[in-house]
Amino acid sequence: MVKRLAFAVPGDLATPTGGYAYDRRMIGELRRLGWQVDVIDLGDSFPKPSAEARATARARLAAVPRGCPIVIDGLAFGVLPEAGEELRAAYPLIALVHHPLALETGVSPADAAALQKSERAALATTRAVIVTSEPTAIIVSADYGVPPDRVTVAPPGTDRTEFAAGSSDGLVRLLSVGAIVPRKGFDVLIAALATLTDLPWRLAIAGDRTRDPVAAARLDADIARCNLGARIDVLGALPAERVATLYAGADLFVLASRFEGYGMAFAEAIAHGLPVIGTTGGAIPQTVPPSAGVLVAPDDVDALARALRRLIENASERGKLAAGARKAAATLPRWQDSAKLFAGAVEAVL
Repeated sequence: MVKRLAFAVPGDLATPTGGYAYDRRMIGELRRLGWQVDVIDLGDSFPKPSAEARATARARLAAVPRGCPIVIDGLAFGVLPEAGEELRAAYPLIALVHHPLALETGVSPADAAALQKSERAALATTRAVIVTSEPTAIIVSADYGVPPDRVTVAPPGTDRTEFAAGSSDGLVRLLSVGAIVPRKGFDVLIAALATLTDLPWRLAIAGDRTRDPVAAARLDADIARCNLGARIDVLGALPAERVATLYAGADLFVLASRFEGYGMAFAEAIAHGLPVIGTTGGAIPQTVPPSAGVLVAPDDVDALARALRRLIENASERGKLAAGARKAAATLPRWQDSAKLFAGAVEAVL
């Protein structure tokens, strides 16, 4: 008997963010495990859908054959509690929570409260919730009322790859990978780097500039205001092979995220054997061990600047952290194993 599920995503599955990359890869791995996976496009206006977009999403979900389990990406499901109520009797519903919508940087307190209420109501209609890290599992249970025995952690996998060779031109090559949105803390990173103009560094930023035009404009303005245009390359969304080339040529990975539900870019940096500078936001401490990186509090410009200065100036310390990253790379989750955890969560509700 063919195992079948519907996987509902908000918009184009090729969107260049970590969440969509997880969805794409998990769908592929589930198919390799023998599942028939029907991808349902819920529309690209989430998490702020119009009434028409909500109606379209609900109609597409209701068109799934009755009884078929439906995995719904939390970027959409968190604002579709009414769809959960309509569908829960006829379908085993499973929420995939990358990180709660209410924890997105820049959301007002009133909007955060409304989002949390909406997400809590949506999650109450599910038979299972899949998250990408233990810290997110704790949040989903503690703040959203999901019983722990209904939560499955299926972390992103990381492909094994060659370790970075680094630079050879006397400059310390810094790399940041992440969509240009407030949560990624690029404003904090630029402020920290503005105090380090006496050091030999150059930064490449790879990430989608279309997700938040205001954040992209602020990044450009911050770079110009700090006179760092000659030192920072903002490259936009890049194909995977180009990003891999950037990792291979980097000396140090840095990302000042305010919160991460897992931190796929951090794991990718470790897979390339790069020393890491990040923050303690969300699941990052679980992804980046102390042997592989230096973590500071989110929004702490001074602490970030101190960490950057120390590692830019000290090649031997970078080398020690790189060795730690190479060792940690062998322990990163594999996609095949994560897909088995994901499939087990689906099978448990059937």
